[in-house]
Amino acid sequence: MSLDPRDTRDFVDSLWDESIIPVLKEYIAVPALSPLFDPGWEANGHIEKAMDLIETWCRDRPIQGLSVERIHLGGRTPLLWMEIPGTTGDTVLLYGHMDKQPEMTGWRDDLGPWKPVIEDGKLYGRGGADDGYAAFASLAAVEALQRAGVPHARYVVLIEGSEESGSPDLPAYMDHLRERIGIPDFIVCLDSGAGDYERLWTTTSLRGIVVGTLTVSVLSEGVHSGSASGIVPSSFRIARHLLNRIEDETTGEIRVREFFAEIPEARRKQARDMGQVLGERIYRDYPFLPGMKPVADHLTELVLNNTWRPMLSIVGAAGLPALATAGNVLRPTTSLKLSLRLPPRVDAEAAAGALKEILEADPPYGAAVSFEIEGPGSGWDAPALAPWLEEALEEASRRYFDHPACAMGEGGSIPFMSMLGERYPEAQFLITGVLGPQSNAHGPNEFLHIPTGKRLTACVADVLARHGARGGRS
Repeated sequence: MSLDPRDTRDFVDSLWDESIIPVLKEYIAVPALSPLFDPGWEANGHIEKAMDLIETWCRDRPIQGLSVERIHLGGRTPLLWMEIPGTTGDTVLLYGHMDKQPEMTGWRDDLGPWKPVIEDGKLYGRGGADDGYAAFASLAAVEALQRAGVPHARYVVLIEGSEESGSPDLPAYMDHLRERIGIPDFIVCLDSGAGDYERLWTTTSLRGIVVGTLTVSVLSEGVHSGSASGIVPSSFRIARHLLNRIEDETTGEIRVREFFAEIPEARRKQARDMGQVLGERIYRDYPFLPGMKPVADHLTELVLNNTWRPMLSIVGAAGLPALATAGNVLRPTTSLKLSLRLPPRVDAEAAAGALKEILEADPPYGAAVSFEIEGPGSGWDAPALAPWLEEALEEASRRYFDHPACAMGEGGSIPFMSMLGERYPEAQFLITGVLGPQSNAHGPNEFLHIPTGKRLTACVADVLARHGARGGRS
C-alpha cells in the first residue's frame, strides 16, 4: 500500500499552516542557545521552555501508540524520546535537535533572531530551519502514514539539545537508551541542507571539524606603540605567521597533507552533477559584495572545495579593542578562534592533535602560544544507497517537487552522524533538510522556506511508506 500524493500533500499543507507554523513561531521566540554559547543554560531555562513547546505539540498528535518522554541525565541537556510501535519488525530512527546558535549581528532592521516573521513564504528567525522543524515534520510524516492505513516500521524519534555544541550529550543518551533503541535498519536525519528549493536533496557526506582558540601573548600588559613597535613583536603578526603554517594566505589551500583525504570517484561525479543542476547558483546565491568572486572558476572544484577538502575559517577574535576605543597601544595578546573543516574520512581527533602540535611548536620570538581545542568531530561518508531507497527518493521528489532527486556533499558538520555510522554499520541513511540558498543557518536573517518544509515532510512520509512496504530489506 502506498500514499496518495494529493491526499498526502493536502494533509501536510494543512497541518503545517494550522498547527506547525504557529508553534514554530513560539519556538523561534525562545533564545534556547546551545550550552557552548550559554553556560548558564540550565538556570536560564530557555532549552527547557523550547522543549516544552515541542513536547506539548507532539503529545497532542493523534498517532496510534505514540509515547513521549523527556529524559534528563544529570548535568546534560534534556532529550525528547518518542516511540511509535510498528506493523513490521524493523526499526527506523528519526533525529533532530532543538538547541540554537547565538544571535549573530547583521539582521535586517525589521527582523531579529528571536522575532518570528513570515515573508514571501519564509519564516525568519533563529532555529526554525536548524533544526526546530524536525520534530514536527517527523511526526507529521508518521501521522500521514497512519491516516492512510499504510503499514510501517517501529519508529524511534530523538530530539536532542546540544547539537550546536558538537552533540557532547548525545553519546551518553545513546548508551543509556541502547536497548530501547534496538538496531535501526534505516536512519532519517532532517538537519542538513539543499542545493535549491526545487527538488529533494539528500546528503551523501559531511565534513568533520576542529574548533579551537589560538592565543599568542608577548607582554604582561599593553605598551605605547610608538615606544615598543620595532622592538616588541606584534602578537597579531605572530598569529598570522602561525596561521601560514596551516594555510596558504594567497590561495586558501591547506598546507598540511594529513588533513586531506582521497576523494572517491562517486563523490566527484556527484559534484559534477551538482554543478550541472545548479550552474552558477553554486556561488551566486551567496551575498557577495559587488566585484567579489569565488575562490575558483570551475563549478566542480567549488563543490569539492566545500565538501571534500579542508578549509580554515577565523570565526572569532579577542584582544582587539573596538575601533572607537583603540588607542596607539601595542597589545599584549591576540586570540583567534579557528574553525578547520576536514574531509569526511579524516580522523578529527588525530587532526586536532596535529593542528595543536603545528601551531605550538617553536613559537616565533619565544612568544607564549597555546591552542585550546573545544572538541573535534569527524565527518561522515554515507554507504551506498540500497536500490529500494534510491527508487523511493527519486519517486518522492518527482511526486512532491516535480523534479528528480539530487545528491550532494555537505560542507558543514552533523557531529553525531559519524557515531551513528559506526554504531549501525548496516543501516541505510536519509540525510536531508530545508537549509537551501540564502537560508543562512547560524548567520543573520536565517529562514525556513515553508513550501520546502511541507514538500520535504511529504517526501519523508513517502519514503517511510516505501520502507514499510519492503520491510526495510535492501
